[in-house]
Amino acid sequence: MGHGRVYQASGDQHIIEHHHHGSEGGTGGAGGGAWSGLDSVRWPSVGRAPVVLRDRTGLMERLRAAVAPGAGGQVYVLHGLGGCGKTAVAYTLFQHATSEAGRIGLWVNASDTASLRTGMLAVAADRGAGDGELTAARSGLRAAADLVWDHLDRSDRPWLLVLDNADDPAVLRDGGWLRTSPRGTVLVTTRQAARHWWPGAELLQLGVLPKSDAAQVLCDLAPEAGTLEEAEAVAERLGRLPLALTLAGGFLAHQVIDPWTMAQYGANLDGGEGIDPIDLLDQGAQVAGDSDSRHLVSSTWQFSLNALERQGLPESVTLLRLLSCWSGDPLPLSLLSGLAIEEALPPRRVEVALRGLLDQSLTELAPGTVRCLRTHGVLLDSVSRDTPAEQRHRLVTAAARQLTAALPDVSERRRNDPVALLLAPHVTALLTRSAAWAEVGQQAVVAVAEAALRLVVALHRDSDYASALTVVRAAVDLAVPRLGADHPVTLRLRERLGRVLFRIGRFEESEALHREVLAERERTLGHDALDTLTSCLALVYPLQHLGGPAECMPFIRRALAGRTAALGAAHPLTLQARTFLLDVPTGAELAAEVDGGTELVEDCLRELGPDHPITVVSQVVHARALFHAGRPEAALTAAREAVAASGRLYGPDYPLSLNSRSLMSSVLHALGETAEAIEQGTAVVEGRTRTLGPTHPWTVEAEEFLAEYRAGA
Repeated sequence: MGHGRVYQASGDQHIIEHHHHGSEGGTGGAGGGAWSGLDSVRWPSVGRAPVVLRDRTGLMERLRAAVAPGAGGQVYVLHGLGGCGKTAVAYTLFQHATSEAGRIGLWVNASDTASLRTGMLAVAADRGAGDGELTAARSGLRAAADLVWDHLDRSDRPWLLVLDNADDPAVLRDGGWLRTSPRGTVLVTTRQAARHWWPGAELLQLGVLPKSDAAQVLCDLAPEAGTLEEAEAVAERLGRLPLALTLAGGFLAHQVIDPWTMAQYGANLDGGEGIDPIDLLDQGAQVAGDSDSRHLVSSTWQFSLNALERQGLPESVTLLRLLSCWSGDPLPLSLLSGLAIEEALPPRRVEVALRGLLDQSLTELAPGTVRCLRTHGVLLDSVSRDTPAEQRHRLVTAAARQLTAALPDVSERRRNDPVALLLAPHVTALLTRSAAWAEVGQQAVVAVAEAALRLVVALHRDSDYASALTVVRAAVDLAVPRLGADHPVTLRLRERLGRVLFRIGRFEESEALHREVLAERERTLGHDALDTLTSCLALVYPLQHLGGPAECMPFIRRALAGRTAALGAAHPLTLQARTFLLDVPTGAELAAEVDGGTELVEDCLRELGPDHPITVVSQVVHARALFHAGRPEAALTAAREAVAASGRLYGPDYPLSLNSRSLMSSVLHALGETAEAIEQGTAVVEGRTRTLGPTHPWTVEAEEFLAEYRAGA
């Protein structure tokens, strides 16, 4: 038997025989009575018998030891999310116990009271209970559980008893059905993870498959559909969940007319050709003739949700629907702080609702420095799809509100916030949900877009431009059709997209987008509005590289005049505009401004303090102005101060830190300090290669400067 947890069926056979192992030609204990009308308790009622089990090596070693000669008197509880392969593991242990460990195997469906009672009385019959004893137990004249365990205790052979699908532990507790015996070992499979339900038992948790094993499951089931690498991509998309993998592999294996490849299947899981990914997964059961709703992604978790409703925890269902607005990636628990969704989930019930989800294995606590939840992506997709339309606007509003509260405001200068850095996939997922749900109103879309804007600014300030680009593109794609291209929040997102494009070296695209946003703001807000003036300065960045100082200066002077008039000379935004007068011009214009550099630095130090980002920028541009104005000695002193200030505030690889170090290397080279110029230039090349990549224009520029310094050494 191979290792793993997902199975490949050896056919579409179903177990239909009805027989009893007793004294009448059977292998049960002496004196067994007749029993009819029940599937055999000597055979696992799992529908299609699995033949391949991958991974689970350590777990199977532990369980095999539990059925070794002499072992007994213990209960093992195998718990985990629906579809993670608990029954498959139990089946594998059952086969080992009966074929290799010399035990009798007994299998009972424990999903409800009637099935459990019927199955356990069949176990008693198998172990030798007579007709009279069974009749007395069925009629209530004798405690049924006592009868069963009396015969299990007196069994002539050791046994393994599997209580499968015990997702409602109260079914086992009522009547005392779950006990121990020195003659055997009990294995319970359940979604219920709460330890208080299983006193004295050893709990064993089941998760998803490792990447390589998950991919191999797909290859086992559909070996002609694609390569192992393609299978890995599909397995990752399915979150490596055994049920989903089995359904996907079954679908690929059973196609006849126009079979898909693994790659085609993966593309269609992502919504190709308008295909619902959950429906696509469920087709894997349909083509294999499997009608058990536990084997359908669309309904397997409904058993858990129904259990929560029966337990008086409808708030848990609401909370799960809220979680489905986000991603399956680790979710900081702090995101649930202060959560309220009107009467459906009041603040006082959030903790109880979360405990219900944890107990039903619908989510789990994830290890890490930040306390997080992790909920399987396929589960979230399934729950999201089935969320009632009338609840969607309210859920998206709450999800956006929680994200906004957890993310820094755009005016804050926090960097490397460990919680904010974890929120990117959740903002992206919320953008996707909001775009897909037509019921989400404009107010909620605005809230989602504003949360996305906060995240993009945070990512930008952390120099994570690739993530920032992904999020801001998704936000623009949502905002433009739902809010309009000229809505204020849409324009802020488009402006931020232009800034990110500039940072990754796509200067032409950045300039074009900034010109569009500037024109829209002039039309809708007016020429002197603060957002319009911000667009003027944003346009300067790419223009400086494409058009030169002459094109930039009118926008700089317009922004400076407008901000001074609206905000005053000492306002941070006005001081920021003044930094452009030292950073952009050359020649005579720079000479006219350079003497104001010292005053600018002093004003920033006085108004903002030494550790404000605008103060550090003023020090860098002052050093640059001195250098280009032909005053290298003064420039070197200022550049060293700028390098120290930017490194202290941001660290060595931040763009401003590298820019100031690049300037210092140029000043050193001009002064004949070639060795130190090469040292600083090398640090700039290495830093820009790490953060921007080897082909970015700024990296290439730094390499050219370094080559020049080395040539003159």
